[in-house]
Amino acid sequence: MTPRDDSASAHSRWSDLDRPPLNATALRRGLVRARGLWREVDVVQRTGSTNSDLVAREGGLEEGVVLVAEEQTAARGRLDRRWTAPARSGLFFSVLLRPAEVPVARWGWLPLLTGVAVATGLSRAAGVDTALKWPNDLLVTVDGEERKAGGILAERAGDDGVVIGVGINVSLRAEELPVPGAGSLALAQAVSTDRDPLLRAVLRSLEDWYGRWRAASGDPGPSGLQETYAAGCATLGRKVRAELPGDRHLVGEAVAVDADGRLILATESGVQEPVGAGDIIHLRPH
Repeated sequence: MTPRDDSASAHSRWSDLDRPPLNATALRRGLVRARGLWREVDVVQRTGSTNSDLVAREGGLEEGVVLVAEEQTAARGRLDRRWTAPARSGLFFSVLLRPAEVPVARWGWLPLLTGVAVATGLSRAAGVDTALKWPNDLLVTVDGEERKAGGILAERAGDDGVVIGVGINVSLRAEELPVPGAGSLALAQAVSTDRDPLLRAVLRSLEDWYGRWRAASGDPGPSGLQETYAAGCATLGRKVRAELPGDRHLVGEAVAVDADGRLILATESGVQEPVGAGDIIHLRPH
């Protein structure tokens, strides 16, 4: 069942006056334009997962559809991890992209591209210094400690589509954190936690970076993506442990992100190993 867009009626159901509903009409007016990427912006009050909704519907949708939920009840991160947050405490949305002019082999850059776009947009609109943990986590600093405040999940949709989901903790308070290592823009002393301008800034940044990457046929070098990602990646220069498929692990210093978006680890044996999938644990702080 497609979730009902009842964001307008949310004004009569505010349970927290510090967390007003998103203004769907204003978002459409600010983001949907002729020859722009974003063709449709829908805000729903509650759904299981915006990613699952768009993947299920993708066959009848054009590129540039944005689905935003005020609350998700079955949100997923990488490795099927659950993502939980109170209603209207963050930005939870998915976008449908169809990068037809980019070779499929380069589509693996899309989660990294989204991370760069989100970090750039939030830096401008929220005034928060953000960092990226390879491959898809957004980090902020809370009381001198790095905390995860957001995540990205990319999923194939049909033969030519990719759905990218983004979850960002915006106004989450300390007592609401799902795990001790979590954070939020509010706890990182953001200058603004108004979700409407934050979402507009992130989506405009994503449109910009996606356009550059697509114009370069997905090549992360000429598009500037590889250099920009490396500059904002908190994983590089650190000793890390990579938890790999098949219950394997690899320990080494993260020294680079290669042209395929893989993390390159320099192991103690002197070998440089590329990691394309897995869970990365930071072992040494900057």
